[in-house]
Amino acid sequence: MNDSPTRLFGYVGPPELRSTVRPDSEGRIIRSAADLDGWLSGRGPAETFTFVVALDGLLRLAPRRSEHVACAGGADVLAAGEMGFARAAGRWAVGEVTNHSTGYCPDLDSWHAVGHALDRAGVEHPGRFTHEVVFRRCGECGERSIVREADFVCVFCGGELPVEWNAGP
Repeated sequence: MNDSPTRLFGYVGPPELRSTVRPDSEGRIIRSAADLDGWLSGRGPAETFTFVVALDGLLRLAPRRSEHVACAGGADVLAAGEMGFARAAGRWAVGEVTNHSTGYCPDLDSWHAVGHALDRAGVEHPGRFTHEVVFRRCGECGERSIVREADFVCVFCGGELPVEWNAGP
């Protein structure tokens, strides 16, 4: 069970993308391993998907080409990123998962919501992000950056990026 505090992540991507969200664009809700099996049948086993964990704590999946904000129906989320699956012991399991979402820029602690949603659905997972993306907003120019190789320097202006997450709205 998730006993860590839950943080909400608001959409920080381009406003024009949020304005295209339709009521029917939300990702497929995954409540159980059977839901996942049904949704993945007919899709390529090597395919990676867009995901969010909505405020109700449920996992939502959409094709990778989908925007995270559309998958979330325009709402705030507990987590967002990309997820791939593999068959293990006759069931689907998460093979890889990342918090890579430039629309929400979730911090690494969003894993708690992802793990909880997968546990709730009965889907095996690696217990952590298999690829971690560190997002920060520059205090000098205001741009959001991805920190690479622990180099906390803004790629846009060269300013120093904070060590603590600050990429929210």
